[in-house]
Amino acid sequence: MLTRLKVSGFKNLVDVDVHLGPFTCIAGANGTGKSNLFDAVRFLSALANHSLIEAALTIRDEGGRTTDVRSLFHRVGDRYDNQVSFEVEMLIPAKGLDDLGQEAKASVTFLCYKLTLAYRAENGLGNLELMQEELKHINQTDAQKHLLFPHNREWRKSVVLGKRGKYPLISTEGEGKDRIIKLHQDGGSGGRPLISRLATHQPRTMLSSVNSAESPTVLLARREMQAWFLLQLEPSSLRNSDSFMAPTKLGMDGSHMARTLYRLAQQCSSESTYAQLANKLAELLEDVYELRIDRDEKRDILSLQVMDKDHTWHPARSLSDGTLRFLALAVLELDPDFQGVLCLEEPENGIHPQRIHAMLKLLHDICTDVDSPVAEDNPLRQVIVNTHSPSVVNQVPDDSLLVSHLKETVRDMGRCKRACFGYLPDTWRDKKLTDKNIINKGGLLAYLSPTGMETPESNVRRVQDRDDIKALRQNCFNFEA
Repeated sequence: MLTRLKVSGFKNLVDVDVHLGPFTCIAGANGTGKSNLFDAVRFLSALANHSLIEAALTIRDEGGRTTDVRSLFHRVGDRYDNQVSFEVEMLIPAKGLDDLGQEAKASVTFLCYKLTLAYRAENGLGNLELMQEELKHINQTDAQKHLLFPHNREWRKSVVLGKRGKYPLISTEGEGKDRIIKLHQDGGSGGRPLISRLATHQPRTMLSSVNSAESPTVLLARREMQAWFLLQLEPSSLRNSDSFMAPTKLGMDGSHMARTLYRLAQQCSSESTYAQLANKLAELLEDVYELRIDRDEKRDILSLQVMDKDHTWHPARSLSDGTLRFLALAVLELDPDFQGVLCLEEPENGIHPQRIHAMLKLLHDICTDVDSPVAEDNPLRQVIVNTHSPSVVNQVPDDSLLVSHLKETVRDMGRCKRACFGYLPDTWRDKKLTDKNIINKGGLLAYLSPTGMETPESNVRRVQDRDDIKALRQNCFNFEA
């Protein structure tokens, strides 16, 4: 779980510092930094699994291409920043599996990871140089100061585990060409480091190359970052059948949904799995009565089928885009193996406005419940969405809303516009953060048009339920009238 993200020098993200809860909705106009924040999360996740250059090439530039490493760096005119820096605070799983299937246990589960990369031109081509890498613990006694969102003390005790001495897990020492990246002992001892590498020309981060024998905690930090992904559901992928040997986890495009659901059914009673999923969908969609996975032994194919209220079976290829998106998210919510951070762009796509509330409820159900300890039935999961839909903005909890906008600033490179992420007054960010970034009410006017529908009652205060927002809407509509 990603609780804080600081980024500087990455695209239009300059001195960005965002605190995140279990569910976060980022609203804003195109070009204000919403997608760039997602790209920063994706880049960090890719760095945990790939070399520096391979990770960079997974991120698109302004033209949608992935060929120029320099496009990752903040630019003013034709001048680029020389470095990009990241700092993340994260909760990692207490245990997991290494690459050989052996169990690894973390000595501490609340960590801060810092990384600085520089652009280096060599032989006429661009490359990345590792300038600093650091992984250190956050003490149990300090956890409450870092976990700012409202949560139950028992939940915090279930996710912040272990103690460690004063020494970091990964550190950088020296300057210039003599910089050394060091991996320290997992137990917090200040003895001789396990591994020391010259930072210059290192092809990948230390975190991405450590195994469980060297440091179980660093390995599990890597596993956590690998589980940060952007879900881009493609209707064509959602409609496809799967072979018996297909991957058993839902792909980032929604592929392998049939195989994933079949695996869930095999882990426990298939009837209860299908019934549980059908009941979940029936709460969200009126025309879903039952579902199943059809197993074609002759062709070795698994196909998803849904029964409507008229008791007619329909294959996945005939279902609407909205129904398929609901189904994919419901499968994720049901899957106990799914943990980590789910980034989802424009969740309202393909969804009827009257079902936006149901979509948001489903996304909240995916998130960890901070009122109960983390357990098998309450995994450590987080959802971050971005949107520019008034229907979404009006219905999210006001504590969950961030609004991206551009703010003019002056730096060494000159005057530029950088991405900022503001929040509403009287929310937990406003109450806990000293460096205020309150949303300008005028910036919300675009999201306050009537949705043309009534939404179910909720015990969570939404943006549209705030007295100041109601007054702002009324003033806006009176003025237009």
